[in-house]
Amino acid sequence: MPATVDYALLNRQLEALLDTRDWLTNSAQTCAFIQHALDELNWVGFYLQRQPNILSLGPFQGKPACHPIPFSKGICGAAARQQATQRIDDVHAVADHIACDAHSRSELVVPIVVDSYLWGVLDLDSPAHTRFSQEDQAGIETLVATFIRQTDLLLF
Repeated sequence: MPATVDYALLNRQLEALLDTRDWLTNSAQTCAFIQHALDELNWVGFYLQRQPNILSLGPFQGKPACHPIPFSKGICGAAARQQATQRIDDVHAVADHIACDAHSRSELVVPIVVDSYLWGVLDLDSPAHTRFSQEDQAGIETLVATFIRQTDLLLF
């Protein structure tokens, strides 16, 4: 199990890091920051809604990824479709899981919603089974809220 994470400290660090309003710069910085701040991750990245009901690959850290992802498939699709965070302990137990990296065992996907519009999702994958706790979910949701607050997502 990974060490306890001080998400309040990470949030303050992310706030300081996001010193531009540009969505591309901020999304790239956010991925790199989370990838290096948390243990036991093998992929961190954004999928963006650039056309209706389809997620397109955005900035990420990790192995090459799946593209595109329809809202009707996978854990990212479920987060987009339901506009609700998905915390999955065992991705292999999800019938329509999209396996981009065979080493991924658990996943956390947080939707990014601006003025009732789904901008995209932030996807975190781990090779560890049951990697993400409720505390991790709340902490990552706070980091996503900071990303939204400090980024001009409507200029996308």
